[in-house]
Amino acid sequence: MKTVVIGSGSWGTALAQVLCDNNADVMIYGKAESEVEDINKNNQNSAYFGDLKINPGLKATTDFSQVVDSDIYLLAVPSFAIESVCAQINESATKPFLVITTAKGFHPKSFERMSVVIKDSFKDNPKFKEVISLIGPSHAEEVIQRMYTAINAVCENEEYAKEIQHLFSNQYLRVYTNTDVVGAEYGVALKNAIAIASGVISGLGCGDNTKAALLTRGLAEITRFGVACGGKMETYLGLCGLGDLIVTCTSVHSRNYQAGYAIGKADSATEFLATNTKTVEGINTIRAVYHMAKEMNIDMPIINIAYKVLFEGMKPSESLELLMNRKLVAESR
Repeated sequence: MKTVVIGSGSWGTALAQVLCDNNADVMIYGKAESEVEDINKNNQNSAYFGDLKINPGLKATTDFSQVVDSDIYLLAVPSFAIESVCAQINESATKPFLVITTAKGFHPKSFERMSVVIKDSFKDNPKFKEVISLIGPSHAEEVIQRMYTAINAVCENEEYAKEIQHLFSNQYLRVYTNTDVVGAEYGVALKNAIAIASGVISGLGCGDNTKAALLTRGLAEITRFGVACGGKMETYLGLCGLGDLIVTCTSVHSRNYQAGYAIGKADSATEFLATNTKTVEGINTIRAVYHMAKEMNIDMPIINIAYKVLFEGMKPSESLELLMNRKLVAESR
């Protein structure tokens, strides 16, 4: 079974190495010639991992024609690039194939979940079999170093989920199957929004008490929203809920946390939004969930405040005061 990892960035390289460690037939496809050459000639991807050496058996290419006979296409690209990659596969795939996505966000315009976007992209392609989301609490910087990690293979078709589970699992990566696609995808997307808020309170100099309150009430909002959209409550106590929330809200590896930290330090989002060049999935997630929650009448106070900070010019320091001075209520999910 041949797998191509589309995307020569940090996560694509880390997951490709997992497959290479498992003696699977895998190749990375990337557009950045410097990264591809670095992988092939130096056994490293220094743009993301410095001088860390990777499995010498891992190879990469910039020639898409070399991978059109793949059985599995693993999309390790940001949410905004998913549709263009799917179009490329549609034009080129020569045999039946599965798609794996690692994206944790929404379509930038329709606000659809990534598996929905992917299925829609392939709805007229008889070669397309199914999409599996490979998601959960994981940083590429740790997986590339073979640190112990657990994630989910999420698919309504449990047999396909099991196939991917066995393909990726090894002594340092444990993959659990999950058939709650709606719940899992909303969980990993919304935690990016809470991670921005987590970075903000750190940037403002808040302490552990504040962080604990944010994560706990953030999980309540994620659960409330996800269940209203059709997800299962138990999913949010698992790897795609609580697990991903912890790792993203407490780690300096997280771009969403880093973004929030910069905003908190400046007590304003203006400069960050004007100068940022990196993909921060949580920004679009906050925009999407804010509007969806309003339409569905779902109480999302943290998301509402985060939206005001990002898009209406509210100071982060003022936002904390608003959150703390809301009407007093009983704790509930």
